Amino acid sequence: MGRYILAKLGQSLFVVWAAYSLTFVLLYVLPYDTVDLMFDPSEAELVSDADKDAARAHYGLDQPVVVQYATRLFGALHGDFGHSVRTGENVWSMIFAVLPQTAILAGVALLLAVIVAFAIALSAAYTRSSWLSQAIASLPAAGVSVPVFLVGLAILQVFSFQLRWFPPIGNDGFASLVLPAVTLAIPVSAPIAQLLLKNIELGLNAPYVTVSVAKGASRLWVLVRDVLENASLPALTIAGLTLGNLLAGAVIVETIYSRSGLGRLTETAVRTQDVMLVQAVVVFAAVVFVVVNFVVDIIYPLLDPRLRTRVLAGAAPAAG
Repeated sequence: MGRYILAKLGQSLFVVWAAYSLTFVLLYVLPYDTVDLMFDPSEAELVSDADKDAARAHYGLDQPVVVQYATRLFGALHGDFGHSVRTGENVWSMIFAVLPQTAILAGVALLLAVIVAFAIALSAAYTRSSWLSQAIASLPAAGVSVPVFLVGLAILQVFSFQLRWFPPIGNDGFASLVLPAVTLAIPVSAPIAQLLLKNIELGLNAPYVTVSVAKGASRLWVLVRDVLENASLPALTIAGLTLGNLLAGAVIVETIYSRSGLGRLTETAVRTQDVMLVQAVVVFAAVVFVVVNFVVDIIYPLLDPRLRTRVLAGAAPAAG
């Protein structure tokens, strides 16, 4: 088990390093000059070449790319990602200032996604009408195929501009959170519902379900007590995918609804080529991603005896 944990830890560290390095390379090859983006275009005539050179020297942008990478990587290993080239603020201060808003949005969206996924899966499995069951089961595929920005714009148009039930933009209170959370929950719920549907279908054909039905158990009782528990456990395996959808969707959703959050901050940083801030956001997202996956990888064998047996069997030869 110890070797299994060390292997997963090594994979996690590699993912964080790869995310940092890939971000550096992508930002470096963009056809923009970071220094030009630091200054107001309306005041471009007032900025001399000497001022630009001084800015490059201050942020180390005048160094060879290899030196820039090594210097920033060394600082990143010590938790120092520098200051934003756009505002001059410490990048971690900027991230933690908006993180609570995104965390609240992601938490509410995840809760809604789980509720919707279970409702779809149980409804499709419980109904005895084949056409209705197929129609309900097709909803997750539709949720995956429709782009998030189209869902957001449609919801915004109907519930904000036409019905006027919710505010269209901002971070003011619970009402302003409803539409962004629903928009973000729709694509997140789709893979969870698809996995639950598949596992429930397999569970309904299991021998122990046949025994329960033969004893007089109702269909709802079989679904809730016999099938759902076993079908829910594999949903842990898509925790990382779910988190990735939340983080990626937050960028789009917060932009659509003009919410101040990590997603909006990321969009602004990429648009202005704020290298330090983008790298800090990417590394932060990668750390959260790998921590969740690491915890799932460790907990899952403890919950599933079959997987625990395989893990221990795989570790035993190496230990010997």
